[in-house]
Amino acid sequence: MTPLQKELATARQLEFLEAIDTHGSQNKAATALGIDRSTIAKSLTMLKAKCAKRGESPEHDMTHQVPTGYQVKGTSTLYGEDGLPRMQWVKTAQDWDIKEQLMREAVEALCQEVKPIKPRKADKGYSKDTLAVYPLGDPHIGMLSWADETGQDWDLMIAEDKFTAVFDRLVKTAPRCDECCIVNLGDYFHYDNMEGVTTRSGHSLDVDSRYAKMVKIGIRIMRRMIESALDHHKKVRIINATGNHDDTSSMFLNVALANIYEKEKRVTVDESPTPYHYVQFGKTCFGVHHGHSTKMPALPGVMATDRPQMWGECLHRYWLTGHIHHDSMKEYAGCKVESFRTLAAKDAYAAWGGYRAGQDSKAIILHKEYGEIERHTINLQMV
Repeated sequence: MTPLQKELATARQLEFLEAIDTHGSQNKAATALGIDRSTIAKSLTMLKAKCAKRGESPEHDMTHQVPTGYQVKGTSTLYGEDGLPRMQWVKTAQDWDIKEQLMREAVEALCQEVKPIKPRKADKGYSKDTLAVYPLGDPHIGMLSWADETGQDWDLMIAEDKFTAVFDRLVKTAPRCDECCIVNLGDYFHYDNMEGVTTRSGHSLDVDSRYAKMVKIGIRIMRRMIESALDHHKKVRIINATGNHDDTSSMFLNVALANIYEKEKRVTVDESPTPYHYVQFGKTCFGVHHGHSTKMPALPGVMATDRPQMWGECLHRYWLTGHIHHDSMKEYAGCKVESFRTLAAKDAYAAWGGYRAGQDSKAIILHKEYGEIERHTINLQMV
């Protein structure tokens, strides 16, 4: 057993390795443990694959581990006439699973110092039969747009002014439902790192200011939205979907809001890291997904598989998605799937690509017995 195997092995795999060390072979270890040898072989093959990703596979002349947070992307080995390796090139890439784990731990540590706000008393006279849903289509906080190139100026200050004004007006148009749900459909933040490039593909983005300033203003915008919702509803639920622009920043947003509203029992933050979120309200339910990893036609099947009991109990089923920046709705067997516009302006990529969707935000009112019964729309020009 190597130190790396010991580090990466599960408890069961450690048991297998120790049994092999004690008894001398997989066959004898399997007999001692009372299991089939193939169980051990399959499990240890998976462990070897994990070790190979970190650079350890002696039977393939890979003997040098890569740093924590990286994985082997490929190797090239030059062999001499005697068949022994003479030179080796090891290509590495960031290990996204480890990076996410480290980022999550860092975010949670940072947010431990966030000071929770004081609770507020709720008014009376709310309707318990309706739920107000506020989908936020791809806000892209931190995006920069120059009017001479794109037709519209946009930056952090404009985003804060427009998003909060539209949301405040939208809330005031909705009935006083007992509960509301603010649904960030993903890509809340425009970029996810100090470099201002897409994390996975490395494409340069049009960004306004520094990463820290973007996060600060982004959290402030969400807090102002929540405060507007608390003025009009008894309970506020927050769902932040993970987008393709903000894999880790969406985690930060979740943890920060959960800490800020820790003592406010009227606010619930869904901290689940899943790419699919579900809400059931009587015989009505909806799912939330950014839309980048699962296409719209597949989403009804995902809901039925993930939440079979909810699917069976509900008569009205919906999916709320973003990603494509324009309104689209299609009804499939037993479920409607809808995408939403963004309030944000077009960046240079979208402008040059010919994308010309409108800019608005919506409130959807769901009834626990009858599904969607009304909706309200606030256009950007109205504020």
